[in-house]
Amino acid sequence: MTAYVLPPAPLPSLPIVGMDSRFAVRRIYCVGRNYAEHAREMGASGREAPFFFLKPADALLPVEGAAPTTLPYPSLTQDLHHEVELVVAIGLGGRDIAVDEALRHIWGYAVGLDMTRRDLQAEMKKHGRPWSIGKGFDASAPVAALTPAAQAGNVAQAGIWLQVNGQERQRSQIAHMIWNVAETIAELSRAWALQPGDLIFTGTPAGVGAIQRGDTITAGIDGLAPLQLVVA
Repeated sequence: MTAYVLPPAPLPSLPIVGMDSRFAVRRIYCVGRNYAEHAREMGASGREAPFFFLKPADALLPVEGAAPTTLPYPSLTQDLHHEVELVVAIGLGGRDIAVDEALRHIWGYAVGLDMTRRDLQAEMKKHGRPWSIGKGFDASAPVAALTPAAQAGNVAQAGIWLQVNGQERQRSQIAHMIWNVAETIAELSRAWALQPGDLIFTGTPAGVGAIQRGDTITAGIDGLAPLQLVVA
């Protein structure tokens, strides 16, 4: 039995719809600017090659049960933004995965938020520096309960939306992705060997914006468990 000088950190994990078991999380990959309208609102256009960034696995904020989960407003920012995304959970690993084989590597799907300290991200971009400080902070990856792929319905045609205090901010269709889920998995697996437990945030549609303490965020994707947060 291995001895550690300090107790190992708890393993990040997500609840699963209809199951007592949990999904252990290994890595969190994120795709940037994967909806054309969002790319335009962020100053880009066209079908550029996908790019990726990572969040620490312990940035995960699991949304447990029906009651709203508390999202702590992070330090150092005055401009915290919401970005609703389809999250793909990998159940079968691989490298250089073919597009036509990619979907069989998926264990399940969930609604997630890529929370962003936009002011810090913008400052890092301005100086050509890495922007992990804008994306990879504590609780920056809220994710609702996972739905197994076989129970998720036609995710590729699902609607995706987000409301703040009952007012709609984001609404689109998963079909409007620039790079679809299978293409994203294939491209990502060229750069990293994907493993069971990996999560992929697949990009956000247009309408990202700031939130404040006291706001209630509600987000959903057709066929998946919804997500509700209260900002504190």
